[in-house]
Amino acid sequence: MPIRSRSLLAGLGMALLAAGLLTACATPAGSGGTPAPSATSNDDDSNEQEVGAAWLDGGRMIGIVTTGSSTCIPTAEEATYEGDVVKVTLVEPAGDTACTRDLVPRVSLVATPEGVDPAKGVEIEVTGEGWHGDTDLEGVADLKAGGETDYLPSAGWTDVDGQFVILTWGSSSCAPAIENTEATSATEVTVTFVTPPADQVCTMDMAPRGVVAAVEGVEDEDAETFAILTGAEFDNVRIPIYAN
Repeated sequence: MPIRSRSLLAGLGMALLAAGLLTACATPAGSGGTPAPSATSNDDDSNEQEVGAAWLDGGRMIGIVTTGSSTCIPTAEEATYEGDVVKVTLVEPAGDTACTRDLVPRVSLVATPEGVDPAKGVEIEVTGEGWHGDTDLEGVADLKAGGETDYLPSAGWTDVDGQFVILTWGSSSCAPAIENTEATSATEVTVTFVTPPADQVCTMDMAPRGVVAAVEGVEDEDAETFAILTGAEFDNVRIPIYAN
């Protein structure tokens, strides 16, 4: 399938470890968040939730999209590959941290497990606390799992119309936030990030940061499409949006 559109750098292993430590929090009792279902059986359709997925980092990473509080993003445990299915467990943050009461798409990042060929695609099963979901991630030519990251931004479509995930690298405490997303041509989407305050203090790590974006007006997501990243630390960075 065609491609569409601050200190020391840690090694890939440390970067992926940071992916498991992305900022997250869980909804305490009385905070107004939606409680998770109590049952955990994957055979119970009443506990099934919609999930999405996107290829990132040249196929080395997968972004798992769920819906919930934007400040309480679940952490993805190391994915496994069993019977041609990628299995991912999402862990909610500690229950004593307050969450915002919004309900938005957010992304949890996980390294693509050994044995998966991103060029062929894969089925993904996701299990959370009291719920489960699944999705199919289509193959994309030239993507490969494994190897060392190049620490460059990347993006990938999910199976939701107009929705894609953007991966950037930098301080885990200063992840970029999207201000605006707009289709500026038939094959380009301009993503403008919020300019951070000049006195912003950030941790000196190098971690993967994921954000979910949405755009209207893209006529053919199967065609080669590019995201133009601007604002914040980005100066018109042009990257392909991997298909799905």
